[in-house]
Amino acid sequence: MARKTAALRRQVEQALPDRPFAIELWDGTSVPSTRPGPTLTVHSPRAIGHLLRAPGELGLGRAYVCGELDVDDLDGIVSLLGRWSPPALGLGGRLRLAAAALRAVGLGRLPKPPAAELQPRGRRHTKSRDAEAVRHHYDVSNEFFALFLDRTMTYSCALFEEGVETLEDAQRAKLELICGKLALEPGMRMLDIGCGWGSLAIHAAREHDASVLGITLSEPQAELATERAREAGVGDRVEVRVMDYRDLPEEGFDAVASIGMVEHVGEQRIDEYAAGIARVLAPGGRVLNHGITWVPPAKGAVHIGGEFSNRYVFPDGELLNLSRMLLAFERAGFEMLNVEDLHTDYAETLRHWTTRLEDRLEDAERLGGAERTRVWRLYLRAARNGFEIANNSVYQLLCSRPLTEGPSAEPTARRHEPARRRVPPVRIPA
Repeated sequence: MARKTAALRRQVEQALPDRPFAIELWDGTSVPSTRPGPTLTVHSPRAIGHLLRAPGELGLGRAYVCGELDVDDLDGIVSLLGRWSPPALGLGGRLRLAAAALRAVGLGRLPKPPAAELQPRGRRHTKSRDAEAVRHHYDVSNEFFALFLDRTMTYSCALFEEGVETLEDAQRAKLELICGKLALEPGMRMLDIGCGWGSLAIHAAREHDASVLGITLSEPQAELATERAREAGVGDRVEVRVMDYRDLPEEGFDAVASIGMVEHVGEQRIDEYAAGIARVLAPGGRVLNHGITWVPPAKGAVHIGGEFSNRYVFPDGELLNLSRMLLAFERAGFEMLNVEDLHTDYAETLRHWTTRLEDRLEDAERLGGAERTRVWRLYLRAARNGFEIANNSVYQLLCSRPLTEGPSAEPTARRHEPARRRVPPVRIPA
């Protein structure tokens, strides 16, 4: 059997003369690493079949999700992303590698993608397609997300400042930061776009006596958010609806928050999104948009996390550059008051989420299945890596809708001095 994989091993060694990882094949043979690194274990020829169907990131992801491919150090293999680049292969090299792989696996038919994969059909960012994409991510189950989120059920980056000891404290600090920037006062009406499980709406109602309308595309989220608001004693001031942001009938909100939702909007809809917020926000009101951005210069948008994430985690999710988001809000007539970068906070948040999920893998598989659990194990690490290598950042944009034309007298919203921050800047290894 080892002779079947000999050509494949030889072609891999030639194609990747510098290998910071080893490969163990199903027949007991291996491709050794050329320097210390993790070991990939290929359990069956089907893993190679996934790579033949979709060479690169997507094929590797499919093989891992199916359980046909494992790695002894998942953090180590993810950390290679963005830090190690394989040499470019010419057409001849790719053909020789593919031919050797076909001889090794002897597959009559290439394996189908895992059941956890979604590739939405139809025109991108229609209401129906957006709903399908969002529900694919969030409707795994409320209980599944509770495995790695804190008790506030906040699914966005926390705020790790000096003195913060727990993830829950850091999330409450973030919620308070948002309410402070929005200058919430008793009796104000706030709109929470993409409200999730209601953490911000509950905090704004309980701590600032605001009246909040939260909207989400996930029915399970809306049900749990409503229940949590009632249990927190603010059910009379928090309403949660299953609704697209384009369908809001109300106007005249004093404040609007959109936390971790803009990634689902898309480049072709970002101007419409900002204009819609301007329509529902009263003159003099504030909006805080909190979202992940793509840092390297890009024309248009990029998929969140690449091909794998676009099929398994955030279908149709798009990351814009900060400049594009700023432009959208300026076009909508907003005045920019404050822009704040929280990317080190998100890297730290993802470390907490990863640890919490790893501690409850059996529960995760029971609730979400083996494939979905593997997706989340990989996604949480890859997302953290994106912030650590400076491909991604996360910004809070605070804007106001001026009462009159021209600059307003609005004060900028400053936070504590950077010296008080507990989480150090990320250092990228050489």
